[in-house]
Amino acid sequence: MSLLFPGTILPTTVVGSYPVVTGKGFFGIFDPFRDAVRTAVSDQLAAGIDIISDGQVRGDMVKIFTSRLPGVRGADVIGKVSPPEGPITLGDTRYAISRAERVKGIITGPTTLSFALHISTPVYRDRSELALDLAYALAQEAQFLAAAGAAVIQIDEPILSTGVADLTSAREALEVLARGITVPVCLHVCGDLTPVISELARMPVGILDFECAKSPGNLALCREMDFGKRMIGFGCVDSSSPIAESADTIRSRIETALSVFAPEQLLVDPDCGLRMLPRDVAYLKLARMVEAVQEVRNNL
Repeated sequence: MSLLFPGTILPTTVVGSYPVVTGKGFFGIFDPFRDAVRTAVSDQLAAGIDIISDGQVRGDMVKIFTSRLPGVRGADVIGKVSPPEGPITLGDTRYAISRAERVKGIITGPTTLSFALHISTPVYRDRSELALDLAYALAQEAQFLAAAGAAVIQIDEPILSTGVADLTSAREALEVLARGITVPVCLHVCGDLTPVISELARMPVGILDFECAKSPGNLALCREMDFGKRMIGFGCVDSSSPIAESADTIRSRIETALSVFAPEQLLVDPDCGLRMLPRDVAYLKLARMVEAVQEVRNNL
């Protein structure tokens, strides 16, 4: 059975985002994203995903958080960043929790956010200082999500694979954000992990989630690493491709991953979010991933 999710072997999940289906009619007037959330949740459940998300449909991964943070105006940091007055993603996550047994709450990481913003105040000398305050501000959101019943809190830090961020500072910010969270915390990093894999293995999280379909070299890097008792989110579906891979192709990738990791150590998911794909393609990718996992489970 899975290390962190008893009762399920090779649990399937998503990295987060899903194509946006805009709302129409009466409810669409008051909340144009209401139907998008419901569609994302329904599609994930219909595809058979074990740990779903709310679909992250209300905006891009940066603005959905920065637009609510005191101290930030547009893309500029104009003063000390502090926690928002209330939760940011909790409403949509609660809806997903009402429909599914296990839901992943998702937060864009403080280091990634710090690089998406322009520092226009003397309050911060550099992005590392900014990232730390962003982490304190977002820690409230993580607590809200965990208290509401999220089964996992995922922190998205795509900037960490680029080589531009100081990983020691990124780890400090992640420690602040994850502090006190009693459910598993997942760190998602996409891209080529060659320069950073050793540092990622030291991050204070229970799950490390990597892109391995588009970047198969990442799995080869993992052969040389000792991740201890951490689970690994194995990206086995190429989120950037508009073509849905066959279940056989996905199954082959998972079987290769099982030559590196024990079955109880793996989570199975797409490389990244699916937001930029047509809805039918996104759904087919998820459904075929679930089909592939079921075939692998049957053979274990």
